Amino acid sequence: MNNSASLSVGEVAKRSGVAVSTLHFYETKGLISSWRNAGNQRRYERNVLRRIAIIRIAQSAGLPLIEIKQHLDKFPNTTISTKEWRQLSSEWHTMLTERIATLVTLRDHMEGCIGCGCLSLQDCPLRNPDDVLAEKGAGAQLLFSSTQATDE
Repeated sequence: MNNSASLSVGEVAKRSGVAVSTLHFYETKGLISSWRNAGNQRRYERNVLRRIAIIRIAQSAGLPLIEIKQHLDKFPNTTISTKEWRQLSSEWHTMLTERIATLVTLRDHMEGCIGCGCLSLQDCPLRNPDDVLAEKGAGAQLLFSSTQATDE
């Protein structure tokens, strides 16, 4: 490790806009790494700034840290290149598109029924007469299905 090019935890926090406690948290989750110098001070390679920026972008898009880590593990402790960023963003684009579709479906069906087949709402018997959705299994059958059990 090149100590002259390394950054202290305070410098990383200041430059990345992330609290020191967040940096420590990211480390415990294996998202970033550091080492200790002779004075036992935590030090980071400069490439950690790009990794933190990517983590923050992914978090702001709603990706959980475990998914972010799985993707970043493909590029351990390296400066992520433009090509690698394109690969990450392409994979995340697909996941986000699926999540958006799920959220739109949820939004559009929330008022009428949550789609669980529980028969607890007044209009459930209209959407799920005789609890026919129970045959499809547990959970929100109407929410995750493109076809409805009954005509509306």
